[in-house]
This record gives sequence, C-alpha cells and structure tokens, in this order.
Amino acid sequence: MNAIVIYKSKYGSTKAYAEWIAEELDCRAVDAKTVKPADLQGYDTIVYGGGLYAEMIAGVSLITKNFDKLLDKRLVVYTTGLTPIDCREYYDRMVLEKNFKPHMMEKIKVFNFLGKMIIEELSLPHKAAIIALKKLMSGKENPSEMEKLLIKLCDESGDFTDRAAIADLVSYVKGE
Repeated sequence: MNAIVIYKSKYGSTKAYAEWIAEELDCRAVDAKTVKPADLQGYDTIVYGGGLYAEMIAGVSLITKNFDKLLDKRLVVYTTGLTPIDCREYYDRMVLEKNFKPHMMEKIKVFNFLGKMIIEELSLPHKAAIIALKKLMSGKENPSEMEKLLIKLCDESGDFTDRAAIADLVSYVKGE
C-alpha cells in the first residue's frame, strides 16, 4: 500500500489524528497547504482530514475539485469537530451533503472524530461565530434536539481527541 495522510488543521486536533493515522499506516502525514493536486498521483490511498466549520470540511476541495483525477485511488476523509459521533443522521445529512456530490459518496469513505475546542484559543471570528450561533439557537421558541445540542456545544471547552478512535479508519485502509 502506498498511502499518504493529508490534513488541514487550525487548532491541532486534525493534525494529531493525521500523525496517529500515518504512524499506524507507516506513511507520511503532510499539511494540505504543501500539497498540489499533481502530488496525489503517486499514491494508491489518500486519507484527507479537515476540521468542521459550520458543517464544511476545511480544505476538502483538494479532494472534491480533483475527484475525477482520483477515481483510481482509495479515498478516505475524516473530520474533526464537536458534533457527537452518535448524531449520524445530522452528520450524514448536513455535512456530507454540503461537502460532496452524491456520486462522490460511492467512492469516498468518511469517518468522524471528536476534536477539541479550547475557547480561549479560538480566533476572534470563531469566537464571534460561536456566540452568534448560541444566540440564534437560544432565541428559538421550540428548539429541536439538534438545536439544543448545538447550544450545549457552544459552551463546551476541552480536548476530546482520542487515538483509539482511529481504529476503524486504519482497519478500513488496511483492508482488515
């Protein structure tokens, strides 16, 4: 297997997962900003990781914009964020539909990992977005369960990364 792990990380959890995955797969982990589409041709397996920001996977356009050139590759995408893994219905509907065209989902295997959010470390725009989201959701007369969860997540602060969480992704890539 000739694999590469590519990541775009703002606060560090996506990079941490990339390094753990690369170690398990015995390959390199590289920052997406150093990768050009032509660089991907030398690999048979491409693992891409990006953080979730308003349901968008950071930097995943490296895969989606070059999808037709990557059809002969095994494509794996992982996300990091605070949305609990057991919220698959929301995750599948909102995140996958916003980031991938339906035909892409036949070729791309997606995994979700918990990341971190240390409120004191957030950039000013991210802090403002969290405050605005919480205000918007809190102002709803009858918030849905997902909206209640989003309100709760706005106050979460901590590092929820877990190396053990990569086991299914690693097994999938190794064909186990």
